[in-house]
Amino acid sequence: MIIGLIGKPNAGKSTFFKAATLKDVKISDVPFTTIEPNVGIGFVISDCVCKEFKVECNPRYGKCVKGKRFIPIKLMDVAGLVKDAHKGKGLGNKFLDDLRQADGLIHVVDFSGLTDENGNPTQNYDPENDIIALENEFDLWFEGIVKKAIEKFEKDRNPKKPKIDEYLYLQLSGLSIPKSKIEEALRKVEYKNTFEFSKYLRKISKPILIAANKMDLKESQANFERLKDKYELIPTSAEYELVLKTAHERSYIYYLPGDGFEVVKPLDEIQQKVLNRISEFLNKYGSTGVQSCLNKLVFEKLQMIVVYPVATSKLTDSEGRVLPDAFLVKKGTTLREFAFKIHSEIGEKFICGIDMRTKKKLGADYELKHNDVIQIMFGR
Repeated sequence: MIIGLIGKPNAGKSTFFKAATLKDVKISDVPFTTIEPNVGIGFVISDCVCKEFKVECNPRYGKCVKGKRFIPIKLMDVAGLVKDAHKGKGLGNKFLDDLRQADGLIHVVDFSGLTDENGNPTQNYDPENDIIALENEFDLWFEGIVKKAIEKFEKDRNPKKPKIDEYLYLQLSGLSIPKSKIEEALRKVEYKNTFEFSKYLRKISKPILIAANKMDLKESQANFERLKDKYELIPTSAEYELVLKTAHERSYIYYLPGDGFEVVKPLDEIQQKVLNRISEFLNKYGSTGVQSCLNKLVFEKLQMIVVYPVATSKLTDSEGRVLPDAFLVKKGTTLREFAFKIHSEIGEKFICGIDMRTKKKLGADYELKHNDVIQIMFGR
């Protein structure tokens, strides 16, 4: 799964990326600091089934901390977006091309109003402009690709030519858009209304979640209050998340992302003041917002669930690791489809599944549920 971090220059994308991945990246207030995309591993967090089954799990990827499963996802921080990016302005074409494979997008918006549309310092800028402009740029980029498919469809004079959905699917294949999404968009919007069709298709195939960033700054408060009922916003301070993660790494505090923290080592006066401010922020908003953005996008917007495949009745794989894998799969995925995701041979030789809670056999068409633990039986 790939999550793209998008936004104008100097909105805090790289800080968000570093806070989520702890990967060193260049952070600066100079527009276009990011030119080549930064790619790293972040995590979504879900309640693990280990406590329910009274076992200690041994993840192959990610980790399990106090019953919380950290499931890895790929994060991509791309070049900042400016107006007319779909026409190639700034690093527009590169920005958009870098996001072709993204499953979902987090729009990091500077809610302080202290940077203009190009990321330069200013005063009293309206962050709503950025919300509208970025989605519009993305939709116009989609429209350009859709128009190419329609042109090919209309130029094809063969009476036995495929339907429009085939042309759209081929043209959009580079964006990792499944045919089912194209068919849904065709049912909802007339494709000849290219912009509205493209806008709808983008919303269902590349959903965008808005991170109202820099909420640790006093200037952000009024903007957030003004816009929170109009948009679905996650109040975010990537700066505070980075401070907490760094303090945890250096053993000054114990911090579970998305939760509170506990001081475990003596602090100096400056460190204590910083943590006091962060504590006030957490009391007000519940979290720094970074983990909330990742979890909400993956589990709510993208409708993913967690499934644990095992090889034995003891919940292990063939090498004896307990609950070794936690897969993110789309809600509605069938057991046979899941078998193919694990390995093509398992899918081809699929026999049945065993629900490890009830010990009942499950057929190929069984729709997986969140936190299912399944032993898949297949021919050798």
